[in-house]
Amino acid sequence: MHATSFSADWNWPPDCTNLHLALLPSKKASVVCVVDDDPSVLKAACRLLDSAGWKVEAFSDPIAFLKYAAVRHPRLAVIDILMPAMNGLEVQTRLRTASPSTRVIILTSKDDPSVRSRAMEGGAFAFFLKAGANGELLAAIESALNGS
Repeated sequence: MHATSFSADWNWPPDCTNLHLALLPSKKASVVCVVDDDPSVLKAACRLLDSAGWKVEAFSDPIAFLKYAAVRHPRLAVIDILMPAMNGLEVQTRLRTASPSTRVIILTSKDDPSVRSRAMEGGAFAFFLKAGANGELLAAIESALNGS
């Protein structure tokens, strides 16, 4: 038999004021994958997400990303549309097979309504233009990772 002693100043019930904070997933526990063939955009996106507290995995090659996703099943991927090896809509389609639970946010330089529509119909969580989307992108990432 194992005996446990308690001090006289031990309070029951414990103070659970901040318990809800411990139950929320940590930003650092959530990996955000960024897929873009432009090194400068990839670097800037990674800096932005890292400065906001997320762990970032960067991919300039969509095929390498899909291989990673099939094994690691990231919670979220931010994907560019215009890439030479494979466009972002194809990456999104293949991702649904490789890692169905991964949410997708499209980040592109051209606002094409038909591409936007196809991305959203394909299950994208959000669609943003690269220019000036920082605040909205960060809010969408937070929302996507929290299951909203």
